[in-house]
Amino acid sequence: MSVERFKIDVPQAVLDDLKERLGRTRWSDVDSDDWSRGTNQTYMKELVDHWMTRYDWRRHEAELNGLDHYMTVIDDVRLHFVHQRSGRSDAVPFLLIHGWPDSFYRYHKVIPLLTDPAAQGGGPDISFDVVVPSLPGFGFSERRAMTIDATADLFAKLMSEELGYERFVCGGGDLGFLITRSLAARHPELVSAMHLTEVGYPDQTTDLSTLSPEEQEFAAFIREWLFTDGTYNMIQSTKPDSLSIGLNDSPAGLAAWMMNFAAIGMTGEDVERRIPMDEILTNIMIYWVTGTITSSIRWYYEIAHAPPPSGTGVRLETPAAVAHMPLDAPLPRKWAERMVNLRHFTEMPKGGHFGAWELPELFAQDLRASMAEILGKKSPIPAVDAR
Repeated sequence: MSVERFKIDVPQAVLDDLKERLGRTRWSDVDSDDWSRGTNQTYMKELVDHWMTRYDWRRHEAELNGLDHYMTVIDDVRLHFVHQRSGRSDAVPFLLIHGWPDSFYRYHKVIPLLTDPAAQGGGPDISFDVVVPSLPGFGFSERRAMTIDATADLFAKLMSEELGYERFVCGGGDLGFLITRSLAARHPELVSAMHLTEVGYPDQTTDLSTLSPEEQEFAAFIREWLFTDGTYNMIQSTKPDSLSIGLNDSPAGLAAWMMNFAAIGMTGEDVERRIPMDEILTNIMIYWVTGTITSSIRWYYEIAHAPPPSGTGVRLETPAAVAHMPLDAPLPRKWAERMVNLRHFTEMPKGGHFGAWELPELFAQDLRASMAEILGKKSPIPAVDAR
């Protein structure tokens, strides 16, 4: 199968079944406004009511189809991706990689800011051809969980063999930063620069005595997070199938579990102030209509039972820019310098784990400025104002 155009077109029967299931949601007998025990049921009742009575998938489906979607098969893996060209002959190819529990939708607001920055009020001296794949096991790609390194190799073939780019820039957050690091480590001849919101974390192999006070604070934060808000990771790394049967059967249950992203850089009360409810639901819908919750959370099991991904625990020499979101883990510049060949570091003025989704203009501005600097484009683009 060569690269073919793809259109999202969910059968009406799937939407009718969804509405029926939502209407039969069996709620527990305890309501609370507290998010300390997990996703808040009072909020969930509001979300489900909005889903049933006001949310319009067809409108969002049409908006998604405003992007250029494609499908291909690489090494027997069916892969969906958005490929939005800038139309400029000097455009820089940029591979943006998502994680869990988001999807290619994480970048839907950023794409036009990168492909046509001049029209959006951005600097005219750097423009991008943007490629945003759905990870295997996610969205419209094949329902197959894979390891970080296998996915990096798949994406290297997508960019070089399928799309014909000799070199490209790549970046991402969450699982996306791991795949980006693996790409740079395994295919340095292809990756000219990286844009990251995470660079890696101290673990049991890290000699804490060698770290600065700020780095030790960072390590302590990560240790505490793993055993509090990060416990979903442990469940998905050990017993994903026990969890997935319920999530694949109940849309309300799926939504409640996916609201774990409330624990990644934002409190439950913050979620809708930073990501509108319709957008939260569109992201959840991408999982529901494709039936990919099982394969997506199996990723954690595959990663936990594989050798560490390429690039883990070592400093990568590929030039890198890092944009640190203040509501994410307290990443010190010193730690970033240990992990990557740091050429540009931005303390973003606001934002969390899903910065490209929450604050697309600021994210795109930092990405353009840092890549213009690293790649030697003329007329530097103004950096993000951190005030």
